[in-house]
Amino acid sequence: MADEPTPRRPRSWSDIPADIAGLVLRLLPAHADRARFAAVCPQWRATARQRPLPPPPPLPLLALPDGTFYSPPYDEPFRFPGFGFAGYKATCGSRLVFPRDDGCFLVNPFTGATVTLPALSSVRLRPPNAVAKYDQQGTAYPVTWMHIRGSEHLHISKLILCLPSLVAAIVGDGHISQILVCKPGGLSWSVRAYDMVRNFQDMAFYQGKLYAIANDDEDLLVVNISQDQSTGDPQVSKIGQAIKGEPFHSVWHEFGTMDILANKKLYLVESHGSLLMIRRKIWCWSKQASDTDPEASRPIVAGPNEFEVFKADFEQSRWVKMTTLGDEQVLFLGRRCSRAMSVSQYGMSGDQIFFLDDEEENLKQYYYSTEITSFCVCDMRDGQVDSPLPKASWKRCDEMRPVAWLFPQD
Repeated sequence: MADEPTPRRPRSWSDIPADIAGLVLRLLPAHADRARFAAVCPQWRATARQRPLPPPPPLPLLALPDGTFYSPPYDEPFRFPGFGFAGYKATCGSRLVFPRDDGCFLVNPFTGATVTLPALSSVRLRPPNAVAKYDQQGTAYPVTWMHIRGSEHLHISKLILCLPSLVAAIVGDGHISQILVCKPGGLSWSVRAYDMVRNFQDMAFYQGKLYAIANDDEDLLVVNISQDQSTGDPQVSKIGQAIKGEPFHSVWHEFGTMDILANKKLYLVESHGSLLMIRRKIWCWSKQASDTDPEASRPIVAGPNEFEVFKADFEQSRWVKMTTLGDEQVLFLGRRCSRAMSVSQYGMSGDQIFFLDDEEENLKQYYYSTEITSFCVCDMRDGQVDSPLPKASWKRCDEMRPVAWLFPQD
């Protein structure tokens, strides 16, 4: 009697060679997909960890302060296990920033790693004996850190972990702010006490230097960092001008029965080795004053968004306008954190800007006609703005203002 054939073992996902599995991993754009990839089997989990050929960065997560996250291109919410991560106040790359009585701490929800930062009440002044100064009429001019440091509304609006030994922050109240620096785990921040406060909009650490931009003049400022000889901590030695801006100033225009005005926001993003400034215009409208009741309330309501992109030309000290980001490049813009990414390997269209509402704490500049919001996308080719994942949405309110992009593998 002939021997019966040995039954063949059912094939499993673990039989796929590691190099092939690695290629699959590289084609997954969403962080959620990569997490599911690692959960398939021990062999795939090992492939995800070892990554001899690192995959390109995944698309960012959308973080909500209530502990909810979205992983585009999916519109189903999820939560990280354990800590929950609700109540953060800002994001910094792949980290969430949480307040506490003696300072704040940064948590990486992907690894659990934490970084502690000093309290805003612990600031080293330069010079150490600085005091708030006033003119003969009792007016503070120029307004400096010494005049705003006691505000109960003082908060961090932007935080960058520049180097393992350097953290920079934009700290202020409403539309006035200053740049502070410290080292991770340090006991205090450092600030130039007599520098005039500005309406700082954004910062970027680019090619080993810290740059900042303010809303009023659109000058690109370079923030020179030195070391405190007594403590070894970082300090701002000088803030100089790298590029002279040609700012956009909006004025009210009449349009039928409406008055129209463009509100402006600025962002700094590194892309393809260049430093970009993005000027975002939010066209706002208000009803014209009534002849019968000229004192009636006239709420300012936000309307369409428009974007202009400029590249820093350091040799000529100027901003050069760009008409395209390129077919492979997209920008993710947010007041707390922004990034440029290449998306061609994911089959996505480039030359687009993904953006958030970006409300600033204690600074209500306009209202909205709808209560629910989501992230939007502007196509640079025709200027059209769309909301691609309307289900990935949240209610506009003070508690949800810190909605931000979170970038895995930062």
